[in-house]
Amino acid sequence: MTGVETPAYEPGHALLSGRTAVITAAAGAGIGGATARRFLEEGARVLISDAHTRRLKEYEAELGRDFPGAVTALPCDVTDESQVRALFDTAVAEHGRLDVVVNNAGLGGTAPLVDMSDDQWSRVLDVTLTGTFRCTRAALRLMRDSGTGVIVNNASVVGWRAQAGQAHYAAAKAGVMALTRCAALEAAEFGVRVNAVAPSLAMHPHLAKVTTPELLEELTAREAFGRYAEPWEVANVIVFLASGYSSYMTGEVVAVSSQHA
Repeated sequence: MTGVETPAYEPGHALLSGRTAVITAAAGAGIGGATARRFLEEGARVLISDAHTRRLKEYEAELGRDFPGAVTALPCDVTDESQVRALFDTAVAEHGRLDVVVNNAGLGGTAPLVDMSDDQWSRVLDVTLTGTFRCTRAALRLMRDSGTGVIVNNASVVGWRAQAGQAHYAAAKAGVMALTRCAALEAAEFGVRVNAVAPSLAMHPHLAKVTTPELLEELTAREAFGRYAEPWEVANVIVFLASGYSSYMTGEVVAVSSQHA
């Protein structure tokens, strides 16, 4: 199948003007970094975080040149509860409010189930699912008091469909979907929305390093458009879910792909 050409980059429309956002795993490469830039283009003030301090500081400097005064950074390992609390406390201390949280932190890997160690399983679940839980909990505690806010979690199509070697990652992402739906029901009473995106194949340098060319070719062939997504195409959907245009959506998992199964 011949791939459909990637569309032109859409300019910002001030959809998040005046809002403060926290984005995890946003050290430049991939969906987190693309989301940070898109949020800034839409008028938000952004606190980016990542466990990789050097890359985070480099990306803070890059974004700061393009959006002076609108972006700050704080290293955060989402497996550490004290660091998660510090991240959200910093957002409120610096900006006086918390409007949007994007839980993008996740960890993958490939291993046959029969050879997978407890440590491999636990590490992926701790970062991808429990890390999302920790950040969602911290955000909801603050948003509950303000009576408003939006949380967008990053799930994956592998939470719906099977992929060999991905039992830990698929289980974690399916858990993110279930967490999203349950959190949405609990948060609705105090005016907070919780949704998720489920990307399929969004290409970035790190993914290219850890995935074989053969697997990338196979996954790309499954795509409806015959090409992988650009990270900013996923970020555009996250912007929509964070904005007022999705004001009646909560508990939803939006596939950025045709691959529900």
